[in-house]
Amino acid sequence: MSNYFDIKIKPDAEMRENVLLNKVYTKFHKALHDLQATDIGVSFPEVDIKLGKTLRIHGATQRLQELQNLNWLGGLSGYCDVSDIKLIPTSGVTYRTVSRVQPLMTQAKLRRLIKRNNLSVEDIKAYKVKMFSQSLNLPYVELFSATKKKLYRRYIKHGEAKSNPTNGEFDQFGLSNNATIAWF
Repeated sequence: MSNYFDIKIKPDAEMRENVLLNKVYTKFHKALHDLQATDIGVSFPEVDIKLGKTLRIHGATQRLQELQNLNWLGGLSGYCDVSDIKLIPTSGVTYRTVSRVQPLMTQAKLRRLIKRNNLSVEDIKAYKVKMFSQSLNLPYVELFSATKKKLYRRYIKHGEAKSNPTNGEFDQFGLSNNATIAWF
């Protein structure tokens, strides 16, 4: 991946930062799905407690141009500053994975356990205590599942910095457990 472009979101009184980021990321996912792209990655260069206001989209020039040609931001383009496609800098670059982390214990899993088993009230309380004590302390996007018609969180982890890139495929959320993106 030799190129990238940035999308800087511009929240306002009508559209809060987290809501806008969720909407932009949902549209990004749909665009990757439409392209059947496994060669486009995403990172969040301002990540801290939250993901920040910038999405950095990584890929080859031609693929990034195909993505931009979809005009996938639609009505959200007024809330975003989209940079031109640029070359990744040649110095000061490290590489890292950007991946999804799934919680081991969730409310949905508890509902399924209750439905399948005869859990006592004490078992349910113990599960909830353990679930909350093991909660993830990672930034996330909240997406709407078109199939399940529900909101869900996708926790995002930026891996440790590496000196060399690792090739591989990205999912249709721009994430990968082993392929790296340039970090600068």
